[in-house]
Amino acid sequence: MSGAALLGEARNPIIRWEWVYEEWDQIREALLEHLELTMLAMALGLVVSTILAAIALRFRWTMTPITATTSLIYTLPSVAMFALLAPVFGNLSRVTAVLPLAAYTLLILVTNIVAGFQSVPQSVRDAADGMGLSPARRVWSVELPLAMPFIMTGIRIATVSTVGLVTVAAIIGQGGLGRLIFNGLRRAFWTPMTVGALLSIILALMLDALILWIGLLLSPWQRRKKAAA
Repeated sequence: MSGAALLGEARNPIIRWEWVYEEWDQIREALLEHLELTMLAMALGLVVSTILAAIALRFRWTMTPITATTSLIYTLPSVAMFALLAPVFGNLSRVTAVLPLAAYTLLILVTNIVAGFQSVPQSVRDAADGMGLSPARRVWSVELPLAMPFIMTGIRIATVSTVGLVTVAAIIGQGGLGRLIFNGLRRAFWTPMTVGALLSIILALMLDALILWIGLLLSPWQRRKKAAA
């Protein structure tokens, strides 16, 4: 390796801690924006997915068109989705980022919610009916707790995927940590790119662990099963 190349690497290391210190406010703002976009997208996706899953469970013939539609949305390139919505809602609008992000969660969430409720044994439903529970109470007190492991698994997968997709929203000025990554790539300055990438990975891992913990709290029998194993 030539002396000029070595000098260039020395001047542009993978991470410069003085830059991290000087730009900490920018990094914190990007991290909070990344988290906010992820939570907004997941909240909207969960609401829509719950409605779609309820329709699919109530009217079984709708499962195929719902799955086909959400699968089609999932296959669309994220850049194209952001580009299509930017002229409608504005390039810097939060809505332009949240709608596609939420749309990409639908297939995962609907599939897992439906699978969770379908996993409840018919004998359990019959026992709940025999106890005189109304259909609504049976769903909330019997079926939902038993379906919760499937649902939480879907939420974990969708959340981690959304954290990754949020970075792409940087092309419309809403990318959170993605802005750091894109700025680093554009300027061939590795530090912001490294910081953005590492923080997005850490955020995904922390959210995944948090959701796993919440899922175990909501399903105590799962904790006992893991402890026994």
